[in-house]
Amino acid sequence: MKWSDFFTSSVGKKFVMGLTGLFLISFLIVHVGINACIFADLPIFNADDNGTMFNKAAHFMGSTVVIRIMEIGLFAGLLLHIVQGFMLEAKNRSARAVGYEVNLGNRGSKWYSRAMGLLGTLILLFLVLHLAHFWTKARFTHTLAPVAYNGVEMHDMFGEMKIVFSQLWVVIVYVLGCISLGYHLAHGFQSAFRTVGVHNKKYNVLLESLGLGFSILVPLLFALMPIAMYLGWVA
Repeated sequence: MKWSDFFTSSVGKKFVMGLTGLFLISFLIVHVGINACIFADLPIFNADDNGTMFNKAAHFMGSTVVIRIMEIGLFAGLLLHIVQGFMLEAKNRSARAVGYEVNLGNRGSKWYSRAMGLLGTLILLFLVLHLAHFWTKARFTHTLAPVAYNGVEMHDMFGEMKIVFSQLWVVIVYVLGCISLGYHLAHGFQSAFRTVGVHNKKYNVLLESLGLGFSILVPLLFALMPIAMYLGWVA
């Protein structure tokens, strides 16, 4: 079989989905770690931080050449993941044009594993909003307020978060996006590992446990950020 035939086959598409999924999982780990720096402003840590740690971390990620190059790969992987996901969803729907005689419901599979297309679409809508709020302003319009630390000027991303998350509807949309991400990861985490060949009885339980923990912890941390800003826990 030619490589081109492999990547256009169902197995090939799932393999690409698995690889890009693992890449995006690694990105989520880094991204949630950077964003969690806003909690350095909590009184139990340093009430006078005022976003210093977060702004410096965000500046490092945005000004380092290696990171900027990886950013291109990230968007390429994300786009490929989305395209392949919709293609697989369309193919699965066409294959199920004639429904099953007996609807097994959750006895056959979890509802969120059957709703990956819907959850992915909700995450995509949330992502577009998120990019418009922060990434576009930092990379293209340059409309973020400046702040300086030790003579080094950078974007005041922390201040922008305070403005964006002062609106309740935005906080609600972000939280719903994080919930969708959690369910998407609940199936996608272990599915990505299985797709690339990590499928062994000894590791299945470990992967399921890691996947469950990851699908809860990461979206929870992401959701707590707009909530903390809106309720005034930080800033």
